[in-house]
Amino acid sequence: MRVVNAMGLTAIDLGLRGAASGVFLLIVLAALQRRPANQNVLLGIAMCAGGIFYAIVTAPNFPKTAWWWTLPILSAQPAVFWLWARAAFDDDFVLKRWHGAMWLSVVAYGFAITLGWAYWPALAGAGGRVLALGTLVLALAAAVQTIKTWRADLVARRRRLRLAILAINVLLIAAVAVAGFAAIPVAVPGAPGSFPTALGLFLVAILAGLGAFATQPAVPVNDATAAIASSDAREADRATAGRVVVDPILLRRLDHLMTVERTYRQEGLAIGALAARLDVPEHRLRQAINEGLGYRNFNAFLNRYRIEDARLVLSDVTQREVPVLTIAMDAGFQSIGPFNRAFKAETGVTPTEFRREALSRPETDCDPGIGGDPGINQPRREIG
Repeated sequence: MRVVNAMGLTAIDLGLRGAASGVFLLIVLAALQRRPANQNVLLGIAMCAGGIFYAIVTAPNFPKTAWWWTLPILSAQPAVFWLWARAAFDDDFVLKRWHGAMWLSVVAYGFAITLGWAYWPALAGAGGRVLALGTLVLALAAAVQTIKTWRADLVARRRRLRLAILAINVLLIAAVAVAGFAAIPVAVPGAPGSFPTALGLFLVAILAGLGAFATQPAVPVNDATAAIASSDAREADRATAGRVVVDPILLRRLDHLMTVERTYRQEGLAIGALAARLDVPEHRLRQAINEGLGYRNFNAFLNRYRIEDARLVLSDVTQREVPVLTIAMDAGFQSIGPFNRAFKAETGVTPTEFRREALSRPETDCDPGIGGDPGINQPRREIG
């Protein structure tokens, strides 16, 4: 009876791994069909490919002769997960060469451990515990990154899915790391008793599939007037369909706060504080900015106004002696680093380069700003 139960559990284990690998493969194929260019998609593909590899090489009865090359690659997967979490939850994150060098270093370190096991088992065991410690540190760093930037995410479905994916991934990585400390063969190729790992991997694949195929990208609407008009036009249809309606009055009030009162200049402005200012529940404001204006991130929404504010000051010949740091702080940024990154992402040039080019042009050629507005420094007419 125990043999039958063991065989049945192994069959379920392999079935879960096969299903997880299939979902991961579908995500990769769908991403490749769209010809990915941004780092988030590329790291997502790397995560899915790593999931397929992990599902195969940690399956029951996987050949032990493959340990020497599979374990080093597995040991570097937490580094990929950490990079994915950074790219997914930090809009300012940029993938650099040293990140790839770090991944290669972990792989090389893993090879040194596996190849040295036969000659210096004690030293290799100590090296394995160091690697397990590094795995825990990376998992913790990914969790901290998620918690730090989670509230700025405006897409409710994505917030829930990513949080669930992160939690399960952290638990899996932590289990592998603890096994490395305790010398328990949970995550090594062909290890018995791997059913919990297979189940966790299957859940991660399902959540990743829901996130990849159910969440549609939003396109920012730069013209608030068009957004409000569109909301008015869709209101009757959406109400008839039983869907939640974005209140056009809320969009008008939000536009007034941003363009007339310039609330975006408030240092450390959070979506909760803005919701309190408007006297609406936070989830309604999230929905208005996401579905009504097309922004997926609260910081990106604020930066649109802050960057335009800075562009107008940088183009003003009477303020050419004002330091860039002062302009950034006046616009609402807390430091020069995020301002420079956001400004270059929006305009393609640094603030200093933009000022030099703007001041070298005739006054009539100056950029009038969003929607042809004469300038954020002058009060704008409230929409409505």
